[in-house]
Amino acid sequence: MVKKKIGVFVGSLRKGSYSRKAANYVCGFLNGQYDVEFVEIGALPYYNEDLDQPGNVCPDFMAFREKVKGLDAFLFATPEYNRSLAPALKNALDIASRGENLWDGKPGAIIAQSIGHIGGAVGASALRVPLAFLNVRLMMQPEVYLSGAAGLFDEQGNLVNDGTAKFLQKFAAAFAAWIEA
Repeated sequence: MVKKKIGVFVGSLRKGSYSRKAANYVCGFLNGQYDVEFVEIGALPYYNEDLDQPGNVCPDFMAFREKVKGLDAFLFATPEYNRSLAPALKNALDIASRGENLWDGKPGAIIAQSIGHIGGAVGASALRVPLAFLNVRLMMQPEVYLSGAAGLFDEQGNLVNDGTAKFLQKFAAAFAAWIEA
């Protein structure tokens, strides 16, 4: 039996990204059941219609679209930038939705974090808008907003808060059930 493929899209491009650390932790519960792949979006050129003309499509766009097309579900890990979503995530959504919407009808979930007290809630809310338009079957509950993210992980990227660990494990189980529904 072929495992379903989950693509993980991390909006924070920083080397020590808390979004990536949180996504890594969640994916630890999904790896056995699913084929989980972190899809790198940081090097994608900004979407520009001039780079997307019939017979002359940017090779990076084509490769990214093929990757998204082969995925069965999506996990989006977003920080909150100026009360909105990460621009790299928005760019990725745009690239894989022009022409053919490759996000259409597939299940997805969001985990958000910030070093502040709001925990990325506004960033996650901003991300929901294009995901709804693109018809991603977005899991609405449980919501994940990790506040004070800088204190949740040690220097090796391990989660150090037991309550958060239990919550993220429940989130991973809910997401797996969502994918299968």
